[in-house]
Amino acid sequence: MTSLAADDLGTRLESTILDLLARRAPSTICPSDAARAAVEGTDEPWRPLMEPVRDAARRLVARGEVEVTQHGEVIDPTSPKGPIRIRLTER
Repeated sequence: MTSLAADDLGTRLESTILDLLARRAPSTICPSDAARAAVEGTDEPWRPLMEPVRDAARRLVARGEVEVTQHGEVIDPTSPKGPIRIRLTER
């Protein structure tokens, strides 16, 4: 995959995360929800997208658009240990 393709994938995953959250607000999503949604309607596997989804979530956190949580508490998304959830930033 070229870096341009990676950039396109990252942008697509960021949009997917925000779209899912807009539909589910104020609820959270699992990164796997975004990975599955990104490949919906294709034969592509979703599991390889898990780390790219987490990367996209970190970029959205850096821009203040979402928060990453564990057990309902906001965490630093750079080094989570275990399952995470993503939610829109409370404004």
